[in-house]
Amino acid sequence: MRLIPIGRIHSDFKTKEDAPRQGRLVNNISTIEIYDDYVEGINELKDMTHIIVLYWGDQSNREVIRTKTPFSTTEIGVFATRSPNRPNPIAFCVCEVVAVFKNKIKVKYLDALDGSEVLDIKVYSAELDSYPLANSPDKKLKSNHSLPST
Repeated sequence: MRLIPIGRIHSDFKTKEDAPRQGRLVNNISTIEIYDDYVEGINELKDMTHIIVLYWGDQSNREVIRTKTPFSTTEIGVFATRSPNRPNPIAFCVCEVVAVFKNKIKVKYLDALDGSEVLDIKVYSAELDSYPLANSPDKKLKSNHSLPST
């Protein structure tokens, strides 16, 4: 397996402590800088409202197999969580596209640390990517936090 970074993230989050638990909980604007070899791939993003950004969590603890969620004191398997600490720290965020120009994409709701490498970008489809009745331990998110409107 060989991953090739396609860009770098510039954000306000300099340390793990600066980053929000989930990107949707803050309104910060981040910039995704796309490397020259991949710029042709972003032209049509200016017509999109939301994208999925996959990035590398280089400061994650790759030895974690069981962890606690913010909603419980009970440890569970890491694959049943959204923890950034996991064997392969591939992180993702659904982001709102604010602007696209040259080799830069400005987005809202990205929780990545400054300098994180971008692995891929995919268009978000509300029809395909949303399962409103899905069950997860994060169901409490809706009742405990108000999400910013997009």
